[in-house]
Amino acid sequence: MRIATYNVEWFANLFDRRGRMLADDEWSARYDVTRAQQLGALGIVFTALDADAVLVVEAPDNNSRRKTVPMLESFAAEFGLRQRRALIGFSNDTQQEIALLYDPDVLRATHDPRGGEGASPRFDQSLRIDLDIDASLDVVTFSKPPLEVALETMAGEALRLIGVHIKSKAPHGATSTEAATRIAIENRRKQLAQCIWLRQRVDEHLDAGERLIVLGDFNDGPGLDEYESLFGRSGLEIVAGQGGPPDRRLYDPHTRLVRGHATAAQPSSARFYLPDEKQYFSAMLDYVMLSPTLCATDPRWRIWHPFDDPVCYHTPELREALLQASDHFPVSVDISI
Repeated sequence: MRIATYNVEWFANLFDRRGRMLADDEWSARYDVTRAQQLGALGIVFTALDADAVLVVEAPDNNSRRKTVPMLESFAAEFGLRQRRALIGFSNDTQQEIALLYDPDVLRATHDPRGGEGASPRFDQSLRIDLDIDASLDVVTFSKPPLEVALETMAGEALRLIGVHIKSKAPHGATSTEAATRIAIENRRKQLAQCIWLRQRVDEHLDAGERLIVLGDFNDGPGLDEYESLFGRSGLEIVAGQGGPPDRRLYDPHTRLVRGHATAAQPSSARFYLPDEKQYFSAMLDYVMLSPTLCATDPRWRIWHPFDDPVCYHTPELREALLQASDHFPVSVDISI
């Protein structure tokens, strides 16, 4: 079975106000890419990915005018994808939903949020935690509540899946160096709080002996920025349980820095253009983490990077589609179940 996560940049802008696809020659929100080109590229990527389930990060918005599920299912129908059923959890106000596209011939999927009495709060509620060590509790919420899914194979095998889009640390809105530093630290605190909350849920699943997959865009990773040393470790490491007992850790091989030569290349799942520097910046932001029981199934991870993955690079149509479709690239894992 193949499970994947894919952050699709500005997916919402490829549909009109009534939820109909805009396969035309107008510009998409991606630089120098038309809406028809981006849609076509996405069709190629999803087809090549051929996953049984794909977490779609930044899926089209869900509101009173248009709905995420019909939009994703019409997209799947247009390109004949076998991942033709869609599911969302708690919708949000950011125009970036967290959704699941899956193959109904292989899996049954249900939105199944946990939390409440005797457990950590439900993800559409709030968590009270001291963020700045001032002896007073702060209220933390998710702008994009994680998607909790109960998965079941047609053979009756059960899995839990949590899809996430953790808060960005970027200091948006800063007008000075001092403001950028302050906002970046505030955002880092909020992000760590979200990751602590998510780790509480992970522990609850592990305590229950459930097989768990946590995947999505974490906007974080070990060694990604200079503020990590200020807070001790990354949010990703908190969710993964690094430093804890092996039977309590989640695993993705990309969650650890590659130790070696200082100029050794690091894995990356996203590629952003920096106008001021006139060059691209790469980062590892997207992960598929498995609980220990799933790690025993001999999993195989893959980053569908157009330059770093040999098959993607040597398949020109797929390579160009990956570059046109989004500023992130899919990350997948194959497991035996």
